[in-house]
Amino acid sequence: MSEKVYSMTGFGRAEVHDEKKKLAVEIKSVNHRYLEFTIRSPKKFSVLESNIRNTLKNYAQRGKLDVYITYEDYSDSEVNVHFNAQLAREYMAYADRIEKEFGISNDLTASKLLSFPDVVETTEEQTDEDALWKELEPVLTEAAENFMQSRNTEGENLRRDLLLKLDHMEKNVDQIIRREPEIMEDYRSRLEEKTKELLGDAQVDESRIAAEVVIFADKICTDEETVRLKSHIQSMKDTLAKGFNIGRKLDFLAQEMNREANTILSKANDLEISGLGVDLKTEIEKIREQVQNVE
Repeated sequence: MSEKVYSMTGFGRAEVHDEKKKLAVEIKSVNHRYLEFTIRSPKKFSVLESNIRNTLKNYAQRGKLDVYITYEDYSDSEVNVHFNAQLAREYMAYADRIEKEFGISNDLTASKLLSFPDVVETTEEQTDEDALWKELEPVLTEAAENFMQSRNTEGENLRRDLLLKLDHMEKNVDQIIRREPEIMEDYRSRLEEKTKELLGDAQVDESRIAAEVVIFADKICTDEETVRLKSHIQSMKDTLAKGFNIGRKLDFLAQEMNREANTILSKANDLEISGLGVDLKTEIEKIREQVQNVE
């Protein structure tokens, strides 16, 4: 599992259906900074919420998981009905007393009497927690496995897309590295031509031109930024190769790449490098959006 990449969005479902019951489990997830659960199930399964959470923690590190459990029981009802005869007699006695004391007709019927509080009580048989978990666990596990497969399929799509973007970025960085010496040479040539125009036949001070070129080079030099950017690109590729629970690291690397791209753009004194810098920023923004989906 350590070499796989998982998306934080996914879906998994499983069910068991026989002559006695129908039990189904659905798991859906979306992006979230931490691991969060919402479990919706029939009342009888509420005692198993801790078991459900602990099981699903083996299948997800981050994301907001919605778990839906549905259950239909085709066997004899587990609900018992109890009639409180003594309480019913007391209601009847009071109805007779009211009729005599106030001259009001006693229209109390059996159906009305049954609607009075506590005359009829329903109780469910005590749930056998172990037996219920034994029934739910295999269905929950199958749904979780399907959920993981869904997330892995999406995660692999994300990995391929991110690697393509990183390759494109790397090519842009290499172009910036190749272009900088050309910019320096162009600047030196223009400076020499301008100096000759101004001085005419006078001797050109090569040392002064060299000093100006050095000052210009210091202003536009992006050696540090391109080295760090290439390092971050490689680090992200290595992280994607390792897989599993890498989303936070990818997000950090994307922020660092954005920082270097911003510096390159701020130093750009050339249309080609400016264009490459803008392209870098665009790709990094796409990467930052994508890594938000990676667990």
